[in-house]
Amino acid sequence: MTAVEEARRIFEVLRAYRWGAARSTAADRSAKLRRLRHAIVAHREQIYDAMWADFRKRREEVEITEIAPTLIDLDHARARIAEWMQPRRSPAHWLLAGTRSEVHYAPRGVVLIMAPWNYPFALILMPLVAAVSAGNCAVIRPSEKTPRTADVIARIVRQAFEEREVACVTESGVELAQALVTFPFDHVFFTGSTRVGRQVMTAAAANLASVTLELGGKSPLIVDATADARAAGARAAWGKFVNAGQTCIAPDFALVEDTVAPAFVDGACRAIERFYGASEEARQASPDFARLIDDAAFRRVSALLEAAVDAGARVEIGGRVNASDRYIAPTILGNVTWDSPVMREEIFGPVLPVVTFASANEAIERINAGPTPLALYVFSGRRENIEDIVRRTASGGVAINDVLIHFGNPNLPFGGLRESGQGTYHGFYGFREFSHERAVIRQSPLGLSRLLQPPYGKRVRMLLRLIGALSSHR
Repeated sequence: MTAVEEARRIFEVLRAYRWGAARSTAADRSAKLRRLRHAIVAHREQIYDAMWADFRKRREEVEITEIAPTLIDLDHARARIAEWMQPRRSPAHWLLAGTRSEVHYAPRGVVLIMAPWNYPFALILMPLVAAVSAGNCAVIRPSEKTPRTADVIARIVRQAFEEREVACVTESGVELAQALVTFPFDHVFFTGSTRVGRQVMTAAAANLASVTLELGGKSPLIVDATADARAAGARAAWGKFVNAGQTCIAPDFALVEDTVAPAFVDGACRAIERFYGASEEARQASPDFARLIDDAAFRRVSALLEAAVDAGARVEIGGRVNASDRYIAPTILGNVTWDSPVMREEIFGPVLPVVTFASANEAIERINAGPTPLALYVFSGRRENIEDIVRRTASGGVAINDVLIHFGNPNLPFGGLRESGQGTYHGFYGFREFSHERAVIRQSPLGLSRLLQPPYGKRVRMLLRLIGALSSHR
């Protein structure tokens, strides 16, 4: 049996059970998530080892960015599934007096979850938590670029679920990935690049499947003259260089008011030295700094860095590269202009360009001229300035005077807009994303709707006049 044939077999097994999963109670779903939690904890050491082998990600960073967010989201869902599953009462027009209107959250059915390589654990299991909470069956597809992590995920899934509930497909090959999105899934959840996201959406459209796209983009970080610029630089350095810059919500570039740009750069450089070492040699030897995922990523990011320097950008710190180790030093670039090569595409690596501005209007116009980012970071000491920037720009999410932290709150929706994606998840928002909001209305024997039935005589005309009169007073 080929990988595609095996995937088709698995899909049919899940589809045969989808109504069994749909009838599951809150206790049933909570029990599934409890088993998933136990499996994750049992494989903790294996997760650490796999991610170190895949791209030298240190265990503490794996815990902070992968395991802890997943367990927080899982525990949050388990505690609230019963509440989320309750029908929500809705008001009705007076013509529907005597009826009861509700919104029921029905499982979508069989869903496909396709994960990226940059956070290969959290970005597949957090959507899975939402899918299971909503009563779906799921096929999950880990990234081929992190094969050791994918193997651990497959073992976790086999321990936690029956094959008819959740199946993990790890076989490599473009043919399998392309075939999966053509299967008649009821919903497809994809995290990755905008380019591939368009392809996934096109394929899903053939089956009229609903789609969640978690993409990326050039997320800006704005620092105005009222901010603590050195503190902003330090926080920007952490958000940019965790996971070697391979984070979809990392600040892609810093947009700093010209009067505080030197302080921002100083704060960022000092933070890099504190995080990873005081010298270039120490930073390259640091066990706390990850590596680029593969040779293609290394070549792309190092080429962007080289082209930016050739175009006039100044290396404030970093700049060192090592192809054999897929190492690019945490790098701050100054003297960057809008036509620099690093400003033309998402960097997705450990290079932070700093662009200066003279007025807030200039910064806002520049942001709005580009694709809608997944995240926006605003550093300012004045509430009016913050509110003005937030009101006049668009992004998937916003963090004020910090970076990345909005991802960690399960009570907030996480997702993009236009080029950075569509749909949201985390907590209730993930449960709702994997559910169909189904309108249910119950009529009583004395319902008024019968008054609108034929024959259309005097009674109906009087009722229509009454409706018109009442509407005109509103």
